[in-house]
Amino acid sequence: MSRIVQFLRNVSTEMKKVSWPRKKELTRYTITVITTVLFLSVFFAIVDLGISELINLIIE
Repeated sequence: MSRIVQFLRNVSTEMKKVSWPRKKELTRYTITVITTVLFLSVFFAIVDLGISELINLIIE
């Protein structure tokens, strides 16, 4: 049990050392991530559609 308590104390100590982002930085990072995910989703959807059409042309 003492190992768990010591672990949690160490976690608490390390969490106090963390440099947390400010609200403005967090907003910028969030927008960047969402934009990147949307871009990659559209990109892979287009690639998937293209490969599907190519396979359909080969099969026919």
